[in-house]
Amino acid sequence: MTRKNGFVGRRNLLKLVGVGGASIAATSVVSSSWGAQSAIAQPAKIEDKPQPVSPDNALKRLLEGNQRFMKEKRQTPNQSRLRLQEVAAAQYPFASILGCADSRVPAEIVFDQGLGDLFVVRLAGNVVSPTATGSLEFATSVLGSQLIIVLGHERCGAVQAALKSDLLPGRIGTFVEDIKPALNGIKAQSNDAVNDAVVANVRYQVGLLQESSSILTQLIKEGKLKIVGGRYDLDTGAVTLIA
Repeated sequence: MTRKNGFVGRRNLLKLVGVGGASIAATSVVSSSWGAQSAIAQPAKIEDKPQPVSPDNALKRLLEGNQRFMKEKRQTPNQSRLRLQEVAAAQYPFASILGCADSRVPAEIVFDQGLGDLFVVRLAGNVVSPTATGSLEFATSVLGSQLIIVLGHERCGAVQAALKSDLLPGRIGTFVEDIKPALNGIKAQSNDAVNDAVVANVRYQVGLLQESSSILTQLIKEGKLKIVGGRYDLDTGAVTLIA
């Protein structure tokens, strides 16, 4: 595969994911569900690939979106019929999220983003599994995302289960076992044991993601990727970065 700026070119990307067709030309529909608009999508050029958003700018964009969400000033960007048509040709998410599967933490909503903006991987406990790692390698090395946030959240049920160490039915115990190493030697930072465990788990998963993938490690060395941790507050909607 040929590469541009360290990433796989768009033509090869389309071959990889099986997307055919060289262009899209469509007229947007005026409807109540998509909002009143009338525009024609320009043909998508196969080689037109936007420059990746830098890690710092991507993080700034996410945190600004979270502030809008908290203050009930959401802009709901990139959610029109025209945007739907634009990203049908290819995707170039500016950031990636490894988040918990908890239904209360939908990344596009809490960061006030839209179609094609975020590459989201969600697993209970926001754990780093082989499948999650491979997905994020694809998002960064192929799609060009230069930021990964490992996003834990307040009162995480998966983390609570790991703290209790109870026997769990079926395959539920698999992600609990992935969290337990993060809790070894955990030091209390507050009067909330679950919150301390949530923070410790995010830090552990960030470190594991950085160490377990040669692709991600190389991108970090080249300055093309940053991996950070965050905690989502269920009560306020705020995302706080974890150092």
